Amino acid sequence: MAKGQTTVSDFAVAPRRSRPLEQAATPADSAPNPAELSTETRKADQPREPVPVGTEAGQPANGLIAPTQEARRERATTRALQREDSRVRLRDLKRARDRESKHYVNCPLDYDTKMRLQKAAIENDVKMTVIMKAAIDQFLKDNGY
Repeated sequence: MAKGQTTVSDFAVAPRRSRPLEQAATPADSAPNPAELSTETRKADQPREPVPVGTEAGQPANGLIAPTQEARRERATTRALQREDSRVRLRDLKRARDRESKHYVNCPLDYDTKMRLQKAAIENDVKMTVIMKAAIDQFLKDNGY
């Protein structure tokens, strides 16, 4: 697959497993005596339908969490697509910026000129490259280029 064409829906996602309410209410270190288990408790250990997140024993969700699996999946997919779009836009902006600044010119300077340039950069709180660009631009404009 191409990088730009890969989406979240291309990957399989396993559904979440929910813990039975008895396990959530019972501390892990205090295991009940097997002789004391009633038939109801033994039936509770049997596999049962998973309870949706945000609901307890069939009560409706409080509205903060999407009530259905499809709604949660749709919201997650939408967020993932937005994040991917943002990531792609940021990458493109960085590439465009890099393309603009890849034209370098090496210029050997004598020690005194370099020190004067460095002093001007420090006193004016700008980078030496900014001064060099401005000086070259001014020279080219003055000579009709």
